[in-house]
Amino acid sequence: MAFSRRNFLIATGVVAASSSVLTACGGEDKGGSGKNDGPKVSGSKTMDIPVGTKADSTGPAPEVKGAVKGGTIYSLDQFDMDHMDPAQIYVSTEGAITIPIMRGLTGYKIDDNGATTLVGDAATDAGTMKDGGKTWSFTIKEGLKWEDGSEVSMDDVRHTFERLFASFVTEGPHYVQTWLEGGDKYKGPYEGKHLDSIEIDGRTITFRLNEARGDFNYTLGMRGYSLVPKKHDTKEKYDKRPFSCGPYKIESRSPGKSMTYVRNEHWDPKTDPIRNAYPDKFHFQFGFELLASTDRYLADRGNDQYTMSIFNEVAPERIAQVLTDAELKKRVLTQVDTVTYYWPINTTRIKDLKVRQAINWAWPHQQLQTIKGGASGSEIATTILSPVTPGYAKFDLYGTTEKPGGDPAKAKELLKEAGKVGQKLVIAYQQSDNSVKQAVAIKNALEAAGFKVVNKQVDKSTFYTQIGKLDNGYDLFAAGWSPDWPNGYSVFYPCWHGKSVREGGNNYAQLNDAGVNKAIDAASKITNPEEAKKAWGAIDRQIMELAPVVPDYHKIRNWMYGSKVGNVVYDAGNTCVALCKLYAKK
Repeated sequence: MAFSRRNFLIATGVVAASSSVLTACGGEDKGGSGKNDGPKVSGSKTMDIPVGTKADSTGPAPEVKGAVKGGTIYSLDQFDMDHMDPAQIYVSTEGAITIPIMRGLTGYKIDDNGATTLVGDAATDAGTMKDGGKTWSFTIKEGLKWEDGSEVSMDDVRHTFERLFASFVTEGPHYVQTWLEGGDKYKGPYEGKHLDSIEIDGRTITFRLNEARGDFNYTLGMRGYSLVPKKHDTKEKYDKRPFSCGPYKIESRSPGKSMTYVRNEHWDPKTDPIRNAYPDKFHFQFGFELLASTDRYLADRGNDQYTMSIFNEVAPERIAQVLTDAELKKRVLTQVDTVTYYWPINTTRIKDLKVRQAINWAWPHQQLQTIKGGASGSEIATTILSPVTPGYAKFDLYGTTEKPGGDPAKAKELLKEAGKVGQKLVIAYQQSDNSVKQAVAIKNALEAAGFKVVNKQVDKSTFYTQIGKLDNGYDLFAAGWSPDWPNGYSVFYPCWHGKSVREGGNNYAQLNDAGVNKAIDAASKITNPEEAKKAWGAIDRQIMELAPVVPDYHKIRNWMYGSKVGNVVYDAGNTCVALCKLYAKK
């Protein structure tokens, strides 16, 4: 699969407090408003998301108790969106901010208890599977309209999936393009040709796949597969101004500064089981560092009382103050995430297994956790899968639990056995104050173990381009992953299968191990969920035995918000604050 380098956006440079991860299937908080009592990643509930019924897929969305209509919800965030064409969206912040304006065939419904279910969004249900998962059909609801009042047509639906093959689509997920029969030869719809494996019959679209995918309906819940109108498809320019079929539409946008949504009067809530539409407007504001946004939440004045963040979490400098104050803590949504952040080791440069193992033994996990704000925001990792991801198996191959500060003696012993004492390591970092602190800690730890470390800072705007190159000149760099939907395939295939080693791909370690490839291929064909989970857990261990990566931490998110923002809850399917459940208090 030709996955994009930006299927994640880990703000490594600001990793101490906040990061944006893949549009992934995450967890749920049954309490609805999020737990603020210091949850732990280990021991938390596995984040399975069930498939709902046709009745679950019928609108309108469940009403939020006590919610009122009107007013404006604001945001304070660091970054604007790189992409707004759904075909280019593979980052959770971009997915989150476009939920109010975009609809896909399937999506994630949050009930009044906070539980998450996969349902039909534009489709009448979550799909019908045939041929063991090689054929999937979805019937489109009546009454869906674009922001200009025109009907969402079956031509629009087919065009949405055919345009995924266009040459300008480089950044989004590539699952559907890879799985559709004939997709390897199809060049897109702009020359007037259809893809034969996409069939239209009345209001039903059928996909014929080249392999069985029992989870194809989850795949289509990704924001990357949201609908695009054929008439208003401006190709590359669509990335700047998408067309809405959701409850809101774009009124204005100033790139890098702000964006405003207003109501889409042609949206019919009876067709939508997922989205509520309480505020009259959303006004998103960009360019605010973590400390600046946190301090404005603490002050809680004026429009900031109606403000939340999609990206920015509580700054590490304020974590203790916020989470130990009972009143402030009431305005924090705390959520265990499915993401694992890690440091891939470039296996084309560091070929000796003992050297890679030595890096793992020497790693200063505890020091880095302290720099990132402590246990309130992260849990030290020993595995690639998060403890809340289906398939997780607990193990610790490199003594992290016993010696979280690292074991330089053990690491140096391995380097001596390999004859590699003094091994040079070139480590890439993003430019930020926090990443510099981490760089110093890592350099000190690895040099104490016998390595010679060269730190190289890379500009934030080009960081992902640089580490996505096959010949990038780096031995280690920060990365991370959260599953695109709740299973191991969407973690291990894009990041650790040899077929994913390519320019701009996400197998950053460039691992191409025949045994791992074979195991991933075999696990992807297992239909029994419990057997599949065991297989993915075993693959995690199999990869870690090869030491192509240092697992760093699992994320606990802490989002603060203004005192007049109502119903701040977690969207487990999209791993973000649920924008379409918020309201402005009177």
